[in-house]
Amino acid sequence: MKYVNCLIYSLFALCFMTTTTALANTIDADWQDFVKQYGRYAEKKLKRKGIPGAALSIVNSQANDYIHTMGYTKARSGQKVNKHTRFRLASVSKTFAGSLAAKLASDGVLDLFTPLSSYIPEFVNTVYKDNLKVFHILSHSSGLVPNAYDNLIESRMRYPDIVQKLLTVEPICEPGQCYGYQNVMFSLIDDVILQSTNKSYTQWLTESIFTPLKMHDTSLGFDAMVQDDNYAHPHVRGKKRWYSAKLKPNYYKVAPAAGVNASAADMAIWLKAQLGQYPEVLSLDALAAQTRPYTHTKKERYRRVWKRHLNEAYYGLGWRVYNYDDETLYYHSGWVQGYRTDLVVFPHLNVGFSLIINAETGVINELTTEFINRLLEYKRGQR
Repeated sequence: MKYVNCLIYSLFALCFMTTTTALANTIDADWQDFVKQYGRYAEKKLKRKGIPGAALSIVNSQANDYIHTMGYTKARSGQKVNKHTRFRLASVSKTFAGSLAAKLASDGVLDLFTPLSSYIPEFVNTVYKDNLKVFHILSHSSGLVPNAYDNLIESRMRYPDIVQKLLTVEPICEPGQCYGYQNVMFSLIDDVILQSTNKSYTQWLTESIFTPLKMHDTSLGFDAMVQDDNYAHPHVRGKKRWYSAKLKPNYYKVAPAAGVNASAADMAIWLKAQLGQYPEVLSLDALAAQTRPYTHTKKERYRRVWKRHLNEAYYGLGWRVYNYDDETLYYHSGWVQGYRTDLVVFPHLNVGFSLIINAETGVINELTTEFINRLLEYKRGQR
């Protein structure tokens, strides 16, 4: 009798495993068909605009990664873009700074609610002395006018000298009371981390994020970008076509705000880390801390492309937090001369999306919006 029971149990288990495997294979096949259709759509759209090169990364915790590369590293004389080709991420770099700060805070290494003046003495005798906290600079709620002294990033002026000028600017509101997007102020997290840990921002990012996640193509800075030929050159639009431009080092001086380079392969890893698949690197506590809605960004609700979809918009630590057609999205875009980047994480759908392009083109807005809308329709059709 015991043998019969064991046999029945074994047959049931085998049947259950077979059914589950078949279901998983069906789900994966449907998903692969979905992302491939989108990949063909994106490539067709980019070719029509004559975009030199691009790389698409889509991840799903229930399926294989989808990486699709398109075009060339340089118009006319470049090599084919592959999954290890490096692109500039521009302001998507802020997601790395936000995640690192949240990780250090979660590990008890950094206090996000400590006044900035405790780490940077130059702030002691200013209007920011006690009110400006670390989390304010990462959530763009310092009180400064938007993009304060961004024009000097484009100049030859050194970053420390730009900060000195920043200290003389009168805030337009108390810290935490209004939203003003920053690059110079945001990048002070570099100084904060160095003063509080005696290790540089670059060291922390490399040792605690890039290396354990095996993001071998990801780096900080101009020299790392051009270490070999497998990098996407920047392109600007002429009257009739796209022209390659000189890679400028200017925005690399604000490394936390705009200094990261990465490939499509590594962006897939970064997306999976944001979905909680590497808890030993980014814990659930850290992920929750970075996407806390610190700053209300009302004007974002009236973005031309998303106007009909956004219900709420906030900024966390280096991440935008949106309610898009009743779905929570974590998002960031990047734009620096010759490059555009979009990154979207769907935490409740376990899906991540990244598109990196070596041209200054607004078509990225259409492509990202199209993916979001297609994904929501696909997922909601399964319910």
